[in-house]
Amino acid sequence: MSDSNVTKNALAASMKKLMKEEPFEKISVSDICSDCGINRKSFYYHFRDKYDLVNWIFYVGFVGEMDLNSYRTGWDWIADICIFFYRERDFYRCALEIEGQNSFRDYLIDTVRPVAEFFLRDSFPEEGSREFQLTFVIDALLTSIVRWLSGGYDTKTHKYNAEEFVSEIHEIVRRIGEKK
Repeated sequence: MSDSNVTKNALAASMKKLMKEEPFEKISVSDICSDCGINRKSFYYHFRDKYDLVNWIFYVGFVGEMDLNSYRTGWDWIADICIFFYRERDFYRCALEIEGQNSFRDYLIDTVRPVAEFFLRDSFPEEGSREFQLTFVIDALLTSIVRWLSGGYDTKTHKYNAEEFVSEIHEIVRRIGEKK
């Protein structure tokens, strides 16, 4: 692994650790650098800011590894991203709650939009506003994912894993489609 990747991975590990301990907005670049023993100059050589670091963590972990040709349906892709988020749910729950310019949520929307558009084009007729439909579906999915990662769907007797969560969403969409 190159020195550049070693540095980036050390910064990423520190960010993940710190986000478990305190809110994102209270974490400074100095905190991240201090935690992993890397100087601020090195941080800024690799990343514009802490938002860029969070986005890079997702890109390297999921987007960079994604092979669209391996998905038969959009549901397979949704399952994959939910499994990925579930593995590191504490980090991604916090990341999805970040607000403001350069937020992870905005980055995620920009990243998944072309993929969602690809999978949704066969599901929705040409009538109506394609942009409205796409935005609605992405917003609904992201809101649901944030609630799920925060334990909002869990009951006293059951905690939803990624597969169960996607299965529930799939069933709801199927039933809505039957009502047409």
